[in-house]
Amino acid sequence: MRTSVCELFDIEHPIFAFSHSRDVVAAVSKAGGLGVFGAVAYSPEELEEELAWIDEHVDGRPYGVDVVVPMSSNAPLGAEAIDLQSMIPEEHRQWVNDLLKRYKVPPLPEGEQAHEGLLGWTLDRATRQAEIAFAHPIKLLASALGPPPRATVDEAHRRGALVAALAGTPEHARRHVEAGCDMIVAVGTEAGGHTGSISTMVLVPQIVDAVAPLPVAAAGGIGDGRQVAAALALGAQAVWTGSIWLTTEESDSGPAVIEKLLQAGSGDTVRSRAMTGKTARLLRTAWTDAWDAPDSPGALPMPLQFLLNANATSRMHRYADESPGARELVTSPVGQIVGSMNRVRSVEDVMKALVTGFGAAVQDLDRAASATEGVSE
Repeated sequence: MRTSVCELFDIEHPIFAFSHSRDVVAAVSKAGGLGVFGAVAYSPEELEEELAWIDEHVDGRPYGVDVVVPMSSNAPLGAEAIDLQSMIPEEHRQWVNDLLKRYKVPPLPEGEQAHEGLLGWTLDRATRQAEIAFAHPIKLLASALGPPPRATVDEAHRRGALVAALAGTPEHARRHVEAGCDMIVAVGTEAGGHTGSISTMVLVPQIVDAVAPLPVAAAGGIGDGRQVAAALALGAQAVWTGSIWLTTEESDSGPAVIEKLLQAGSGDTVRSRAMTGKTARLLRTAWTDAWDAPDSPGALPMPLQFLLNANATSRMHRYADESPGARELVTSPVGQIVGSMNRVRSVEDVMKALVTGFGAAVQDLDRAASATEGVSE
């Protein structure tokens, strides 16, 4: 399984793995793919610590970093969490507090702070995260919500890193090309996290045609080798995976979340603005249902929604393994491939399955092609 992307990134297999877990990132890169570390959940100090750890454990193999540069945001340049807090309506705060009370989710222990809610959801923060990433030997800088500023793209190239951006429409992809990106990630609606409404099967060839000859990585609904083969047959030069790493041994997902993911079917996800204010595919739970209910005040724009939820999210994850209410509420970004995520496996096993499954699928296609040639003769 080799494409032009393998030469471009010095990897054995054209498999990119997005994860917030440093262990997953390192393991994928060591297995011949390219692990991409999701930076948005980390403060600058935490990000520096995580990337230093990856540097020490990736055995010299290439890896990347993903930042979130919102194409539109409710946060003005220079805004910090303390400034944005005043923009959150009291109605929303009270509604969230009442929801947690109804499900009997305990407050955080005294002295334990909720994870900061702003993090990388503004241009300023994302730019700072990119600067930290450039101090490490990254091979790829990826942007999840639009192309990075041109200055960031130029700095990545100066540092020897390539730039990718995620796109849900051909129009988005063309804008990424104009911004200087080196690879486009075509994200079908099946994907977990921020995603549009066009299916992977339809979207990938459209974006391949729109940005040729730039390479395209296909994302959304890719969890085994047959789907990798399908993505390459559609014209993609690589696959971009995320959800399948959530239930691996190396994942940093909590036990309750992993159990819920293992039990979920492909119909148990929902596109919702409950997480960040922008539409994202999440595991459907009491939390997502509540935000879609008639009494919901409605999600706030990015980054206010994420900031509003910071304390609630910390509490739900903190108590998910001991509080029935917290477990019922807690959710996770995940794609429709969740229906095939039925057991915990190691990253190495998942990588081997993707590669061997791809080989078997290609052999089946070769046999089908040979049979077709015989009939035509």
